[in-house]
Amino acid sequence: MTTRSVAERLADTPNVRDTILAAAAAGRGVEGADPRALAHSWLFTGPPGSGRSNAALAFAAALVCENPKELGCGHCKSCRDALAGTHTDVVLVVPQALVINVDFVREEIVAKAARLPTVADHRIVIIENADRLHPRAADALLKTVEEPPEVTVIILCAPSTDPEDISQTLRSRCRHLYIPAPSEDEVVRVLVEEEGASESDARLAAATSLRHIGRARKLVTTESVQVRRARSIQLAEHVFFGAQAFQAAASLVTDAQKEAIDDYAEADAQERAKLEEALGMGAKGKGVAKAMSGSASALKELEHQQHLRGTRRKRDVLDLVLVDLAGVYRDALVTQAGTEVRSTVGLTHPDFEGLAGEIANRVSQDGLVACLDAIAQCRQRLHQNVDPAVAFNGMLGHIRKACAVS
Repeated sequence: MTTRSVAERLADTPNVRDTILAAAAAGRGVEGADPRALAHSWLFTGPPGSGRSNAALAFAAALVCENPKELGCGHCKSCRDALAGTHTDVVLVVPQALVINVDFVREEIVAKAARLPTVADHRIVIIENADRLHPRAADALLKTVEEPPEVTVIILCAPSTDPEDISQTLRSRCRHLYIPAPSEDEVVRVLVEEEGASESDARLAAATSLRHIGRARKLVTTESVQVRRARSIQLAEHVFFGAQAFQAAASLVTDAQKEAIDDYAEADAQERAKLEEALGMGAKGKGVAKAMSGSASALKELEHQQHLRGTRRKRDVLDLVLVDLAGVYRDALVTQAGTEVRSTVGLTHPDFEGLAGEIANRVSQDGLVACLDAIAQCRQRLHQNVDPAVAFNGMLGHIRKACAVS
């Protein structure tokens, strides 16, 4: 991790930088700071990959920094730990399930927010994916957000302030800060400095990830992600070759779902082993059978939670497949619009420029729009729990029709 200060890390978004540093100055009692700049409950919103949680961690670093002369110096141990999400007084909550339930809120958020800081003057609780809060879970969180302990700062991260994304009751209790998507140059800088990527690889990852920092990182560090992206884009070429598209899609769906499971298999196994150890499974002696009577229900609940997390991971991976596929049809539209438009907005997949050009020559503008509509509908169906194979086959049928493939 680089040792850049909070101000340097947020330089690409001046409004975010100034708001966070002003709040931190108020929280740390800096002379001349506006005490109204610090709220104890915040809502950070922004598009996927904009770095909402990174901004929240930068805020935390500015609050717990040990440097008396600079807010969030980036060099002291507290800053380094906060930015890494490992500081003892910075609680980073990353829900994995499809829906955040009441029990999770009470155990993982409310209980931790109520504790006093141990080494810093503030305790910061950052909640990612707050848009997944079940209405009853949001109600359970309300009192904590409304009246947090004096030394606690709570930061909810969600895509927007829309009622679909966040409880409006929670929204009304928080100070809102919009985190815009980073510039392409900023994503490139992060990939080169923090991941050791080459300038060309970083530039491609920034463009094809739509400036999504997390995904861009994976594109320059994980070969399987690079391969899946290429296979996703190539579906647009298979569409013109009969059954190849359906065969390629079936293989891609299967492999994507397997990837979502395999990537977390070890962590899930360790989680189960830890629970079994806590329950005393495998022990012998008098009274063990009675003590173990509740173990089955605890393991069943864990299996249920792991299943929900697995479902979310599969859905997320398949959604990325569709985002990549949509990119090549978008590039075909840009190509049809002419050189001037293309030089202004650029291509999502510059390394597949040839394929985009071929599609632009073969498919009408209305047809390309219909292709994008078919992909959008497939994404929606996945969120409605339609079987992925069925959803993808339906999408490909519509795309073939839009491309006038007989």
